[in-house]
Amino acid sequence: MIPYKTPAIFKKFYPDLVWQMPKDEKNIYLTFDDGPIPGLTPAVSDILKSFGIKATFFCVGHNVEKNPDVLQMLVEAGHSIGNHTYHHLKGWNTKDEAYMANVNACDQIILKYYPAYRPGLFRPPYGRIKKSQINALISSHKIIMWDVLTHDYSNRHSFDKALSKSIHATNPGSIVVFHDNIKAEKKMLYILQRYVPHFMEKGFNFKTL
Repeated sequence: MIPYKTPAIFKKFYPDLVWQMPKDEKNIYLTFDDGPIPGLTPAVSDILKSFGIKATFFCVGHNVEKNPDVLQMLVEAGHSIGNHTYHHLKGWNTKDEAYMANVNACDQIILKYYPAYRPGLFRPPYGRIKKSQINALISSHKIIMWDVLTHDYSNRHSFDKALSKSIHATNPGSIVVFHDNIKAEKKMLYILQRYVPHFMEKGFNFKTL
């Protein structure tokens, strides 16, 4: 079971990856993986808009190609866009050449529909990436991991338990993972609509990467 709070040893073992942002200010960085998805991704954007905040969306290239209008909606709403590979590949199970080609394909399809996009933010699907793949990417991309995983995709804990654990795991500078995919939809929306006001009431700001 992957913990809600990323263990410090992971951060020490992979120091070149971005696990969290500076802790000196009360900022939280919301991220959403796997979209863009019609209906769901716009619903997330609407919720964020209702709170007056922005987030970073790590997009799967295949979903961008199917739903370019949803990508454009995110751009027009002022959210940041990152790369999540073209086919949501698990790096551990993929040869380096194929992995890099898939990352590049995702950058290219985002550029096709968002010409102002500047490739640079990348999150490996499942957080599983080989050191050789890191070495191949590190000069061109910031590899963004996370400090808090909300487990919105999992049935192991109830909605309220996942919310509570996500809140408890969050600190200033936390990078937080949600998923705008169908599997996570109900739990993600439930957590998001309660997580954000909890921290806003405590004086936190929400920023993009």
